[in-house]
Amino acid sequence: MKKQESGKLNYSNPEDKEAKRIGEMKSLTYLERLERLMAILEISFLIKSGTKMKNNDQSNS
Repeated sequence: MKKQESGKLNYSNPEDKEAKRIGEMKSLTYLERLERLMAILEISFLIKSGTKMKNNDQSNS
C-alpha cells in the first residue's frame, strides 16, 4: 500500500481498514474505551438537541 499523504482520502481495502480499527480498539484500556464512548454519546446528544432547537426556532417564527 502507498504511503498516505495528508489531506487525501484512504482508498484501502475495507477489510484491512476494519482489521486495523479493531486492533486499535483492542489496544486501548477500558478507561480509554469508556472515554471514547462518552464523547460519542455527548456529540450525539448535542446534535440531537441542536436539531430540535433549530426546528423550534423555525416553527415560532
